[in-house]
Amino acid sequence: MADGDAPPRRQSVRFLLLYALAAAGGAIAYVPFLTLLLPARMAELAGADDVRWLGYLTFFGALAASAGGLLFGWLSDRTQSRRPWVLAGLVLTIALLLAVPHAHDMATLLALLLAWQLALNMILGPLSAWAGDVVPDAQKGLLGGLLALSPALGAWSGALVTLPGLVSMEQRVTAIALLVAAAILPALLFGRPRAFPELMAVEPRSGVPDRAPNRSDARPAVRMWLARLLVQIAEAALFAYLYFWFRSIDPTMGDHEKARIFSLALTIAVPVALLAGRWADRRNRPFVPLAAAAVLTCAGLIGMALAADPTSAKAAYLVFGIATTAFLSLHSGQTLRVLPRADHRGRDLGIFNLTNTIPSLIMPWLTISLVPGFGFDALFLLLAALAAAAVLLLVTIARTA
Repeated sequence: MADGDAPPRRQSVRFLLLYALAAAGGAIAYVPFLTLLLPARMAELAGADDVRWLGYLTFFGALAASAGGLLFGWLSDRTQSRRPWVLAGLVLTIALLLAVPHAHDMATLLALLLAWQLALNMILGPLSAWAGDVVPDAQKGLLGGLLALSPALGAWSGALVTLPGLVSMEQRVTAIALLVAAAILPALLFGRPRAFPELMAVEPRSGVPDRAPNRSDARPAVRMWLARLLVQIAEAALFAYLYFWFRSIDPTMGDHEKARIFSLALTIAVPVALLAGRWADRRNRPFVPLAAAAVLTCAGLIGMALAADPTSAKAAYLVFGIATTAFLSLHSGQTLRVLPRADHRGRDLGIFNLTNTIPSLIMPWLTISLVPGFGFDALFLLLAALAAAAVLLLVTIARTA
């Protein structure tokens, strides 16, 4: 093949931006719904029994999300197509969102949640695999940086749908549905990614000019999975108990200030992740920013454990929040380079999706075991040890690259 006939070595920035917006559409779908609207509807229907039903919703919702990621990732592998699954999932997700205000008992609300989790992962599983199909290794750092937009846009959408003008549940779910469609449809309708046949090859590639591990070797993928799980446990614990920790440090801190600090961390993480991802691409050092972000995660947790006043507590949390958001975004991009087989990419990403749901099952036991007897300090030090273990896992991958 002549040089002029060779496939392009880089994906278009236009497609990467459309793809990042579509990925953010998933966060826009679940962040305001799961953190604001679903709990509000549950409180209306469950009454005094809300704690028990919250447990049911959390546990079975996590199981449905895990199953959906695996199922639809695998199905998109088998059909060798991603976009039809994403489109079908988008239609179902919006339809189920719009049905939530019409649920008049908790059993119906639980059934809707389970179906919605499956539909949402019909979007997320194939969408994640689509990036692996068309984004070359030389741009996976940039891809990861762009994916930092997802948590930020998810948080901003929560603020948007709770504006005073949107009062009823119907208005708020309609606003979410419109935002999700506006984020995802452009990539499906106008995304024209360049083809990279070598990314779809079943056999391991040879002569690839990067430092990626051998693609027939599953060990780097296992280490990446474990590293993400360890950091996700820390992130899930802080997400659930940040309110109570800040209250223990400063009882006068209002909800608005807590939300502002949380949003600030997510916002600052976007340029940080973009710069780190571009550095990784240019230097061909894909795992160095991940290890650095895990180190900063560990440092932030230690700072939180030692914080004795509100100022140091906020500063330590900002370090933690920025580092974990950048880590998880960059990790999503670099995971695509270590998956051992292109024909199982969607299924394997479904297995990686378990790192998002397993922490919800682990984290309550950690907090119940440590916080009542030893305080938040002990919890943060344990989470710092988990982050340090993630650093060691990532360093071993970099040495084999």
